[in-house]
Amino acid sequence: MSIFCRTTASISRTFTRSRFQPSTLPFTILRPASTMSHRVPKLNDPSLLKTDVAYVNGEWVKAKSGKTFEVFDPSSGKLIGTAPEMDAEDTQKAIDAAAAAFPSFRIKTGRERSKMLRKWYDLMVENSEDLARLITWENGKPLADAKGEITYAANFFEWFSEEAPRIYGDTIPASIPANRIVTIKEPVGVCGLITPWNFPAAMITRKIGPALAAGCTVVAKSPGETPFTSLALAELAHRAGIPKGVVNIVSALKNTVEMGEVLTTSPIVKKVSFTGSTGVGKILMKQSSTTLKKLSFELGGNAPFIVFDDADLDVAVAGAITSKFRSSGQTCVCANRIFIQSGIYDSFAQKFAAKVKEFKVGGGYTEGVTHGPLIHDRAIRKVDSHVRDAEKKGAKVIQGGQKMPELGENFFQPTVITGMTTEMALATEETFGPVAGLFKFDTEEEVIRIANSAEVGLAGYFFSKDVARVSRIAEALEVGMVGVNTGLISDPAAPFGGVKESGFGREGSKYGIGEYQTIKMITYGGMGGDLQK
Repeated sequence: MSIFCRTTASISRTFTRSRFQPSTLPFTILRPASTMSHRVPKLNDPSLLKTDVAYVNGEWVKAKSGKTFEVFDPSSGKLIGTAPEMDAEDTQKAIDAAAAAFPSFRIKTGRERSKMLRKWYDLMVENSEDLARLITWENGKPLADAKGEITYAANFFEWFSEEAPRIYGDTIPASIPANRIVTIKEPVGVCGLITPWNFPAAMITRKIGPALAAGCTVVAKSPGETPFTSLALAELAHRAGIPKGVVNIVSALKNTVEMGEVLTTSPIVKKVSFTGSTGVGKILMKQSSTTLKKLSFELGGNAPFIVFDDADLDVAVAGAITSKFRSSGQTCVCANRIFIQSGIYDSFAQKFAAKVKEFKVGGGYTEGVTHGPLIHDRAIRKVDSHVRDAEKKGAKVIQGGQKMPELGENFFQPTVITGMTTEMALATEETFGPVAGLFKFDTEEEVIRIANSAEVGLAGYFFSKDVARVSRIAEALEVGMVGVNTGLISDPAAPFGGVKESGFGREGSKYGIGEYQTIKMITYGGMGGDLQK
């Protein structure tokens, strides 16, 4: 397993299992006799599924060692295929290819780079059905969610294709009359990109889009759990006419640490962008210090979701459903601690649990399924441990709370827990699964203090109809992104990123391209004169 994903083996190996009695199942299980929930997808273009090869210098290559690793369908546990187990030498070759491509790519006009990204976007749209099927196959999320991700992912190429021709500098008034000061923005150089498995298309396009728009070349390390989506995107990059060496996709599972160290310590790589856990981010930052790289890190979250007693209850419930259970809770910005003001706590819990009970759990290709499996058994163990810990410390599971072995090893019931306290593991650890713990609070001061007590600060949400309160709480929350009366904040036009130990830098939006640029100041002397002489 990759250390660059949200749930690491080191924090989940000690978790224990619990028994589940199928007769108590409170969910609809879609499990057709024909095993449609675990069927192998049929692609309209089978050539998009690249096995045993990675994409380096415009060519499909195997690992020099010839080694591969296996990738499994999280729904069925069946083998999808194998991908190259690349190592330090393979990674260095990709870096060298990106370095060789950089001088010619950096001098292309913004309009030329824009057209390349637009062509790549068009190809993603044309092949969206196949790309979605690949995501569902290796990630497990329902096909409808996967289609939504492809639309979201493609939009980053569209957005940054529009930003590429609009990279502006400044003219700055000098303090010396004869001087003229201007700034220009230049691409930082070769970039190392490390992406997670939970959004295998969107996380890579959100990084590659601005990098290419700025004139950089990239080496992207695909996630070991979901390499095939990124490799399909590489095939489309090839078809879009992206010059060789500009985009390189490498893969590894066991050699992930080795590969990450090469990217962070190579003097050729000038920038590293990483999405993953805070712990791994700290390691990568330390390694990158040896060459003082430019960095942007989007790390762990523990998002507070606050509902005040003056909120529209139905809107708040809908927002909580969207924020907490999208991708079965496997998102960095999903609500992790749900705080409900005491006056509406019971009514919110009842309405919320009723909505969760309507979910349909099953394989991602089955019609009507709303929630699929978690990524692997380690994720299941972590989720189960959080539920058992809460129960042990006095909380009550009012919906779900158990594994679903009748569906497969990686399925867990969408869960709602009441009576949560700050002593429970879920209060301080990112669950990254379909478990909603409801905390009760009385005052603004109390909930802000608890919400801000986390070491991380990625996203936060709150619901209120009081205009003055909206302003106060939005400014008081120590997070990089705030959703007010909405549970969905992701948008290519919006700057995505956190504060505190959730990282630094922003992705998407007009700010995202700046993460891949340096500002050069040029002073011209002897430019002024007295025309009256």
